[in-house]
Amino acid sequence: METEEKIAHLQSLLLLMKREKDREELLEFPWVGNLGTWFWNVPADIVVCNDQKIKNLGYVDEEIPQQLGYSFFTEKLHPDDYEPVMESMRKHLSGKEQVYETEYRIKTKDGQWRWYYDRGKIVERDEQGKPIHLAGIVFDITRQKELEQRVEEQNKILKDLADKDPLTGLLNRRALFRIMEENASMSSFVLLIDLDFFKSINDRFGHLVGDQVLQQASSIISMNVRETDIVGRYGGEEFLVFLTDISDVKMTEIAERIRKAFEDKQMINDIKVTVSGGIVACSNRHIDIVIDEADRLLYKAKREGRNRIYGPYVQG
Repeated sequence: METEEKIAHLQSLLLLMKREKDREELLEFPWVGNLGTWFWNVPADIVVCNDQKIKNLGYVDEEIPQQLGYSFFTEKLHPDDYEPVMESMRKHLSGKEQVYETEYRIKTKDGQWRWYYDRGKIVERDEQGKPIHLAGIVFDITRQKELEQRVEEQNKILKDLADKDPLTGLLNRRALFRIMEENASMSSFVLLIDLDFFKSINDRFGHLVGDQVLQQASSIISMNVRETDIVGRYGGEEFLVFLTDISDVKMTEIAERIRKAFEDKQMINDIKVTVSGGIVACSNRHIDIVIDEADRLLYKAKREGRNRIYGPYVQG
């Protein structure tokens, strides 16, 4: 670009800045995080902005280029934010959006990421309607984003606490029902398991030992299912396994593996515990009906000798 043309573009930017300042539409913002205004001459790709926007990224006066282009900032965008920012600007320049407005992460000199909120609009067009000048304002919203993340993490912790059984760490009944209602299908099964003679363990060894047996039981079940299977404490000494996208053969194999693991395991105080269970296909039925059927099969296994699991493909 010729020197005279550069001077003309810069003069036009200065006039624009003076006009905007006189109108006090963009410059007087007392809000937290305000890094000042920016102006962009689109044809010449010249950006004029408050030095604070650049110093906020860790640069000192000597490192600020005498002439800035749009790419000085866009090349520092987070990879996940680059295209959304570009698309927002393209939509505004093409007239599809009234303003350019976006949030993005931008890399600082030392390699950290800061969050910016950026908003601007076309303030001058040429005779053909093409944009000449954009003016906007930018805010550092890193602190706000950090607080949002902390709130999100706290909410997740609270949700986990609300969904977890405090003794075993497994999902509780409420969480189990929610998951089953959302995911039950023709290829899903419910396995209901009950520890045999558990009351006698509490009576003989006390509830503290009984709690430890329940914790060991939860580990045994969890270690003998697939990663995609859902395990939860249904209540008391009952556990539930929700198996999805599984064949009859594989379902039978998992049920027997769990039963055999209990049969072979010696728990705290040399306690031996067996389990009885009932397994039922969901078949797109209401989950209450499925649970009721699994419960009936479980108690059939209890009546007929315990240490067995009954179901359509599992007999003993």
